[in-house]
Amino acid sequence: MSSLRQKQIDAIKQMLNLNQQQSKLNPPSEPIWKVLIYDKTGQDIISPLISVKELRELGVTLFVQLHSNRDPIPEVPAIYFCSPTDENLTRISQDFQKSIYDIYHLNFISPISRQKLEDLASAAIISNSVANVHKVYDQYVNFISLEEDMCILKHQKSDNLSYYAINKGDIKDTEMDNIIDSIVDSLFSAFVTSGSVPIIRSPKGNAAELVAIKLDKKLRENLYDARNNLFHADAQTGNFNFQRPILIILDRNIDMATPLHHTWTYQALAHDVLSLSLNRVVIEELTPSGGVRAKNRSCELDSNDKFWMMHKGSPFPTVAEAIQEELEQYKSSEEEVKKLKSSMGIDGESDVAMSFVTDNTAKITSAVNSLPQLLEKKRLIDMHTSVATAILNSIKNRKLDTFFELEEKIMSKTQGIEKQLMDVINDPDAGTSDDKLRLFIIYFICAPSLNETELKKYEHALEEVGCDLSALKYIKRWKSYTKMASGPNQYEGAGTKTVNMFSKLVSQGSNFVMEGVKNLVVKRHNLPVTRIVDHLMEFKNSQEMEEYHYLDPKQLKATDIPKNRSPFQDAFVFIVGGGNYIEYQNLVDYAKQKTGAGNTKRITYGATTLNNGHLFLKQLTLLGQEL
Repeated sequence: MSSLRQKQIDAIKQMLNLNQQQSKLNPPSEPIWKVLIYDKTGQDIISPLISVKELRELGVTLFVQLHSNRDPIPEVPAIYFCSPTDENLTRISQDFQKSIYDIYHLNFISPISRQKLEDLASAAIISNSVANVHKVYDQYVNFISLEEDMCILKHQKSDNLSYYAINKGDIKDTEMDNIIDSIVDSLFSAFVTSGSVPIIRSPKGNAAELVAIKLDKKLRENLYDARNNLFHADAQTGNFNFQRPILIILDRNIDMATPLHHTWTYQALAHDVLSLSLNRVVIEELTPSGGVRAKNRSCELDSNDKFWMMHKGSPFPTVAEAIQEELEQYKSSEEEVKKLKSSMGIDGESDVAMSFVTDNTAKITSAVNSLPQLLEKKRLIDMHTSVATAILNSIKNRKLDTFFELEEKIMSKTQGIEKQLMDVINDPDAGTSDDKLRLFIIYFICAPSLNETELKKYEHALEEVGCDLSALKYIKRWKSYTKMASGPNQYEGAGTKTVNMFSKLVSQGSNFVMEGVKNLVVKRHNLPVTRIVDHLMEFKNSQEMEEYHYLDPKQLKATDIPKNRSPFQDAFVFIVGGGNYIEYQNLVDYAKQKTGAGNTKRITYGATTLNNGHLFLKQLTLLGQEL
């Protein structure tokens, strides 16, 4: 079965092929040339999926923002890819008015309402361009696929769906309804794209419950609408009940420590330290004298990069070692090419070698053929060296290893770490004030209970180093409301046996020298979200699982009782209020560990937005300032 991301790519490619199905057997020899006009949402959806080179291959000669000044281009089909907002529809009507293009293909990211469609039709009639509008499509692709098994709902304007937006004190009912509708719309799109109707589970009494109930209703209405059922292909292809996925919708409040956690896997560090965004990081290049170059370097970290795919979930010390190995391999390949040249006497200017050419033709051919791969390999090694060096510099400057190791101890309930905690807060060289506050909030969440005197002592120390304690104020209130404090231990920690492993990571120029990574023992532990997913996928009949809704849109009557209890193979885990790469990686590891002996678990992780520790802390601070 192809992934959600692959199905979204297929849908976009079909749209760029003017919504005609392309047969795999005989692809068209020459693409039809066209112009692509998108809004910001459309740009965010396409950019992690299709590269500029691929757009060219699909016949897109020009791609421009809808709200930019565009010149008329006659005789070329124009593909519009945008949300059906009033602002966008007004702009499309203006394009009709000015006759900017001769052929319009309008593709809406989520369905356009009947009323808006009629307004658009009126605009076409008034501007006399009805014949120019060839097609109007609802695409149902209102989500952003970042990985084969990960998606988010918004990138630009993502604050509308943030933890802060959902939990702020003065939120009006209409605002909350808009947020929930927007989430439901995107989740519905994702399941239309994947072609399957999920069974929905969610806890009761929070935003996740509102999303679950509305989505169940929307799926139900669609399934029983004979004319417009978007899932009819589902039944035709024989995807009956035993194949159905489980959709687990959870609220961010279920685990507030993980989003603040300092991490040590490659992808999560790139997000936390370098603000990885839509699979791209921007690195400030330093000049040899140590100044910042005027031009920053943009690095694409995506599925086309084998090294990234293999190591994005690895602990950072292992990544540093892998880069080192890749570099050595590259050097030995380069040596072979040099040897071949000198054995043929092509070193320098001498042409004596032509008599030996026949013997060496095969060798030369292979060397020439492997050159593009060699150059690509060199480019990737250079890029990962830059990324890893930038991460390493942050680790050293902020002593992030100390934070990571201490948080691991806190989350695995190690006793007697109070002195160490106070030392880190008071250490002027360790981290920023944000880092220290993140560390303390994790301690506050995981500690059974702190008495007033102890708490005051820590608060005073944090204020001394310049922390704004608003976020802590919010977490105090949150903790007093949640049952979590009295519940079972949420965190088992994901500790490592080798302590201070970062301190052995020494950067010498661009090379990494690693010691002691071989005996790095990682204890894999499930985070709270992974534990819940495990219970719900495997039907582990624990008390807490009874408290989850069981919604099946295919059942005529809504029930909260599961029909069958065979374990699920396929899950879509969705976090309302923002997710992070630490949770994602934990689920990926869990699925790998559960796969084997004819049993495959596929888990897709989704979230309204992605937050790194700094962004999440900022949202908590805003909430605390409102109290």
